[in-house]
Amino acid sequence: MTLFLALVIIAIVLGIIGATADGLLFLLVIGIVLLVADLIYITKRMRRSAHRRPVR
Repeated sequence: MTLFLALVIIAIVLGIIGATADGLLFLLVIGIVLLVADLIYITKRMRRSAHRRPVR
């Protein structure tokens, strides 16, 4: 979970820098791609852990 939160913070910071700094639009794109990849990662991880829970 720490990795997920760190990647989300990094994606937000890169997005803000890319949106505000002149000529650094590529940082915004990298931030968006990183955020989408992070959301896909956490979704797959949550689905995998949901299937492994034992039924009592």
